[in-house]
Amino acid sequence: MKKRLIYSCLVAGATLIAGCTKDFEKINTDPTKVSANLFNANYLMAQAQIKFSNTGYDQLLFQSMWVQSLASTYDYYGNGDKYVYAGSGRDYFSRTWNTSYGSSTLIDEMKNLIKGNPAYTNLDNCGTILRMMILERITDAYGDVPFSQEGQAKTGITTPVFDSQQSIYTSMLSQLETATAALDPAKDKPSSDLFYGGDITKWKKLGYSLMLRAAMRLTKVDPATAQKYAEKAYTGGTMTSIDDNAKVKADNANGNGNSDAAALLVPDDFREVRWSNTLMSFMQSSNDPRISAIGEISTGTGKKANENEAPGINTAALQIGMPNGYDQKGGATDISKAPGYPGATPADPAVAGDAAAPDGKYSRPQFAVYDDRNRYNFILTYGETELLLAEAATRGWATGDAATHYANALTADMQTLAQFGTTSVPSASITAYVAAHPLVPATALEQINMEYFVETSTTFNFNEAWSNWRRSGYPAITPVSYPNQFATSIPRRIPYPVTLPATNGVNYAAAVQKLGGDTFTARVYWDK
Repeated sequence: MKKRLIYSCLVAGATLIAGCTKDFEKINTDPTKVSANLFNANYLMAQAQIKFSNTGYDQLLFQSMWVQSLASTYDYYGNGDKYVYAGSGRDYFSRTWNTSYGSSTLIDEMKNLIKGNPAYTNLDNCGTILRMMILERITDAYGDVPFSQEGQAKTGITTPVFDSQQSIYTSMLSQLETATAALDPAKDKPSSDLFYGGDITKWKKLGYSLMLRAAMRLTKVDPATAQKYAEKAYTGGTMTSIDDNAKVKADNANGNGNSDAAALLVPDDFREVRWSNTLMSFMQSSNDPRISAIGEISTGTGKKANENEAPGINTAALQIGMPNGYDQKGGATDISKAPGYPGATPADPAVAGDAAAPDGKYSRPQFAVYDDRNRYNFILTYGETELLLAEAATRGWATGDAATHYANALTADMQTLAQFGTTSVPSASITAYVAAHPLVPATALEQINMEYFVETSTTFNFNEAWSNWRRSGYPAITPVSYPNQFATSIPRRIPYPVTLPATNGVNYAAAVQKLGGDTFTARVYWDK
């Protein structure tokens, strides 16, 4: 993979240069001009997939704690846990923007290289599906963003307009419908595909599943369009098993180690990032068998033991979620003042210079599962898709039987954890749990979306957990109260990158005016 990524970076670099040199095409003439004959465009697919999936701090510092999947007493996580500027917060606010547009640029270049070549029909349509997935994350995080003029620096468009999110979703749904329907298993296959190894049938399911997710984003603002495309997605054929999960395996040996794991392996992160009480208490309320598959506490006591990367104790009864909004500064918000504080683990007298571990009894994400530099990043799963179909059916739309979809989702969500390769839920426990937790019409929307919260949290897909919370209202979260906050309610969007006023000032100003301010609490179009 290393060679492919090097070539991808070269092509991406050429794309960036094009935005600055009006004579690019004239200067870069054959035989040195990059073309599909000189470079295999398939390689750009793999590079875009790994870049897009490997989120790291940009979702850990913010989305994971805004939605209260995780919690932390470590100052560096103050931006997410407490809504206060901390660490490199202002830089990291740009990460979702930069990483995602960097990924879409690779797809743009791939499409440029294969344009008009019938041998790459499926690759082109897969590229459209992936591009919609990437741009959806950007618009969901920021609101109005460049879409129709994105990736056109070669044509001289270096200050693209910010399209309205309403128009973006209209276009995304249309493009997904066209591209997915055009996929043909009898034709060429992508040869460098980290999702499915070029399996077009699975790509078709992904396209319709992504269409469903995009449609359901609109349930509050445009239910008619949401219903129309949800039903089209169901008819077209969404994911049918966990084998269809869209995920990317990291490759640490070749410089593409898992970014989430890299962050969590920093000693302070490892010692102080914990599962949130919001998530853990909900799972414990139903004796969810996933608790032992995702959580652990250190096998020893004291600070040194809690920095030790050895596997911990995963006994379900010992797992305790940490409340958000606390620190280790000794004041009113010190973790020792938290309701139900379990106490610190004392220093180990056998370890020189050891100290107590205030967070030692709180449950951390299991080291072997989430801190593996080669683990998968999950992007969209069969379980999430079944939950969205269950909600659509609950709303009375023609997407099958809600109870069946919900049961399928519970089973799939628990089975999906085994795809990490280092943990699993026993089959008997899954069967028993699903049987004991049928969908109840009176509480269906809450059940469905709380399970969505659990699934996206336990697969570390915090971007999606946060987006679905804004859409659905679940979980019902109490905002954190802490001194000097940049927001007194839970953030509902990320401010635009600080560089935009200088690089695309006119279009940036128009977008901010429409929002009513470039704030954390302004709401994007579909979040009403």
